Amino acid sequence: MLTWLQRDSLDFPPLERALRDPNGLLAAGGDLTPDRLIQAYRHGCFPWFQDGQPILWWSPDPRTVLLPSELHVSRSLSKVMRQERYRVSFDQCFTEVIRACAAPRSYAAETWITTPMQDAYLELHRRGIAHSVEVWRGPELVGGLYGLAMGQLFFGESMFSRADNASKVGFATLVERLRAWGFVLIDCQMPTEHLISLGARSIPRTEFAQYLKNHLDQPTSADWVA
Repeated sequence: MLTWLQRDSLDFPPLERALRDPNGLLAAGGDLTPDRLIQAYRHGCFPWFQDGQPILWWSPDPRTVLLPSELHVSRSLSKVMRQERYRVSFDQCFTEVIRACAAPRSYAAETWITTPMQDAYLELHRRGIAHSVEVWRGPELVGGLYGLAMGQLFFGESMFSRADNASKVGFATLVERLRAWGFVLIDCQMPTEHLISLGARSIPRTEFAQYLKNHLDQPTSADWVA
């Protein structure tokens, strides 16, 4: 039975109570306050829902992740990065990145990154938890992504691209930076061909939960404004 969250409590049900169909649906309801979102990621779940739906919280099994040491940069992507067609920055325009991620796509008119969702992650950015990656071609923002950094884990949320390979360049640059900073895992949530091509793979939810236990409160040398 699906658990409905209460607004006066930040508790989530155990991950093993997530439904098998649809895969990973753990709970519904609650709100998008910063404290609840932080607790959700620490617990191993994330919000995903469409306009008109209640807030839905997910913890899929298996979980798609990428270990920084397993990043795969294809020959073609490596060539693009060597040519320096794009410049990559961090935390320079979080608002523009999340709005671009929320924009309609050619394959889907609706977005799950609703205005309340954007507002919630903007507050996490102000708190120094959510971060953005920007990819520039000259003065033009042509790609990027955003996510949360907690301990030695980075929780990727969404990315966008307006030019060939722009989002891949941003993601690969981020992974290389996270590896240098001492991060051990990037949470990709669900598999896509895009992420698999970069080295992402699936692990059991129990293994993902162990990463949370071992690395959420560990320090890194991260300097997002450098």
